[in-house]
Amino acid sequence: MVQDHGLAEDITQEVFITVYKSLLSFNERSSMSTWIYRITVNKCLDHLRAGNRKKRFGIISSLFQKDTGEEVITKPHFEHPGILLEQKENAHYLFEAIETLPDTQKTVFVLAHVEELPQKDIAEIMNLSVKAVESLLQRAKINLRKKLGAIYTKENRN
Repeated sequence: MVQDHGLAEDITQEVFITVYKSLLSFNERSSMSTWIYRITVNKCLDHLRAGNRKKRFGIISSLFQKDTGEEVITKPHFEHPGILLEQKENAHYLFEAIETLPDTQKTVFVLAHVEELPQKDIAEIMNLSVKAVESLLQRAKINLRKKLGAIYTKENRN
């Protein structure tokens, strides 16, 4: 859910601390792995929301160089372990498009297609019905098709 390796490590540490502190309150209504996934998803969403708040306030100043006032145009940084070099560009477009999805769609898509969890487990992790997960997954796919279709159409024209 997060693209930055350092941030992923920080979140992992936070998850372990939360699991350790909350272990005695685990009520076994779900499996241990589902409970840990839920904690992880919530921590990731908390960091993404915090990042979005920072982005909103810093976006204007980050568009221009401080010294010269010139526009700064850079593509977002992409880093994801395990992706082969020749697939990096396609993966970049995919993860860039995933980042634009609403949080719930992004979470469902990542849990289903990156983590390869069954929809029943995703529903339990996100505290939703299986039908709601199916709906969110369908909307995520539709939105990704639109975004990626636009990117690849533009690439083919160049």
